[in-house]
Amino acid sequence: MAFVDEYDFDLLKNEAEIMVIREIEQQLKNAHKEMCRCNECIVDIAAIALNSVKPLYRFSLLGALYASQAMTEKAYADGVKQAVMQAIKKVKKNPSHD
Repeated sequence: MAFVDEYDFDLLKNEAEIMVIREIEQQLKNAHKEMCRCNECIVDIAAIALNSVKPLYRFSLLGALYASQAMTEKAYADGVKQAVMQAIKKVKKNPSHD
């Protein structure tokens, strides 16, 4: 049996994903009206932004508490906003499709 089959890695959650997705929604709602909103562009934005922020993986309730504390820190939230803003600019300038 392979190592990955012995454990349930699906239980790992990256709380940063939630923040990034919410921030993408907010920024696209408030600006960037001409931005392509196809699945490919939106998921590209999320991937680029997530690669720029510190991940907040959790497994347990204690991990969720740690992640929620980090998510409320202004510096982390500002980093997410900046990462999303840069990702939107990058994908808008050079989308993966024609």
